[in-house]
Amino acid sequence: MTVSIWVLVAVVIAAVILGFVMFYAGFTYRKKSSEKQIGSARDEAKRIINDAIKTAETKKKEALLEAKEELLKERTEQEKELKERRVEVTRQEKRLQQREEVLDKKYDNIDRKEELLTQKQQKVEKLQEEVEDIKKAQIAMLEKLSGYTAEAAKAELLHLMDSELEHEYAQRISEHENKFKEDLDERAKHHLSLAIQKCAADHVVESTVSVVALPSDEMKGRIIGREGRNIRALETITGVDLIIDDTPEAITLSSFDPIRREVARQTLEKLIADGRIHPTRIEETVEKVRRDLEVSMKKEGERATFETGVHGLHPDLIKLLGRQKYRTSYGQNVLNHSIEVSQLSGLLAAEIGADITLAKRAGLLHDIGKSVDFEMEGSHIQIGVDIAKKYKENETVVHAIAAHHGDVETVSVYDAIVQAADAISAARPGARRENLENYIKRLEKLEEIANSFPGVEKTYAIQAGREIRIIVNPEKVADDKLTILSHDIAKKIENELEYPGQIKVNVLRESRAIDYAK
Repeated sequence: MTVSIWVLVAVVIAAVILGFVMFYAGFTYRKKSSEKQIGSARDEAKRIINDAIKTAETKKKEALLEAKEELLKERTEQEKELKERRVEVTRQEKRLQQREEVLDKKYDNIDRKEELLTQKQQKVEKLQEEVEDIKKAQIAMLEKLSGYTAEAAKAELLHLMDSELEHEYAQRISEHENKFKEDLDERAKHHLSLAIQKCAADHVVESTVSVVALPSDEMKGRIIGREGRNIRALETITGVDLIIDDTPEAITLSSFDPIRREVARQTLEKLIADGRIHPTRIEETVEKVRRDLEVSMKKEGERATFETGVHGLHPDLIKLLGRQKYRTSYGQNVLNHSIEVSQLSGLLAAEIGADITLAKRAGLLHDIGKSVDFEMEGSHIQIGVDIAKKYKENETVVHAIAAHHGDVETVSVYDAIVQAADAISAARPGARRENLENYIKRLEKLEEIANSFPGVEKTYAIQAGREIRIIVNPEKVADDKLTILSHDIAKKIENELEYPGQIKVNVLRESRAIDYAK
């Protein structure tokens, strides 16, 4: 066993020694082989470098040769181009020289022409001076022969031209007016006649004073009462004046407020019928009549809306309409007038294709301000506008109320419709009556306005103030100025007078020749 181990160790050691020897022999061989390869590589590198140097020198020489050839070629081309440019410049110089010669010749010609023009201008100036002298001499001769100076003749010519232009202007105005009037009058008459024919209303002239009939004169004493207590109570509670005079079996009630007057009238009639007349009974009766009258006015307002077909009005507006039953204007019942204006407005709107419902509404409410104008400050127009705005009426209706007497400018067809319908209703024969004093003053004012124009000799207000006839002096007013004069007079009447309907301005010019046989 021990021998085997030693043999094994010897074998291992021998193997290690053998391996070392073989490694050293291999390393020595590889070293020599590597040194040999490095020497061969160095020789090959030197050879390659030498070949590269030789090749580079060759290529350098070839590049220098090519560059020299290229430079030579470019130089040749530039010299050629330069030579061509020199030739072109020479040619251009010749052309410029030729042009200069031509321009010199032209300048010479221009100088000669300027000299000729100067000479001709001098001749023309001389001729103008001669012409001016001749003109002055002729003007002087004309002034001497005609007796007019140049300024006077010019003024005369201007005057003649102004007269001719004024004549032509007036003629054209007259022609256009006649043409438009014929057309518009025909259409207006057609529409208005149809509206008037379709709306034939009865008119009852009402006064602002109420008269109560008594069964006997003995009733006057009972109404007065002991020491006048009954009449004082009645006047105090109703706000109405009772006029008891020598008129047999009648008492007159007077008040600016038609509602108060109506309350007093009905109260007095009920007291007379009942027979019990004392302050307590008077107060009870007045309160009952007022309540009944409120109901009656509401029914009258509803009747007006039913007759006209105007719906959707505020209840307060309906009550105000009913109040118009007891309001008069120039003797015309305002409620009946408003109903008629509403119907006429609807008919006119139908004729021209406008909104019938809107036109009727504006016509019915156009005088709504008269329901309370005796209780409030301001004109019935402004009060009516405020009432319509308060109850949020249509803007078109509000403006129609404001414009129905021409106080504001007409902006819609409904303004014109209501104006026309109002004039038709107010201008019917017997529709309204005027105070005699106011009527005479209006006629006098008409004549005064017409007489204020120069050339007017006589003026006559005729047709109950519906027409004014004016006679002018033919020596002061020419035919072509009649149209302008009638326009001016009509405009002044519109601005200074208030009147229902329209007024015809008729201007007459007559030339007369008078002589006497002796």
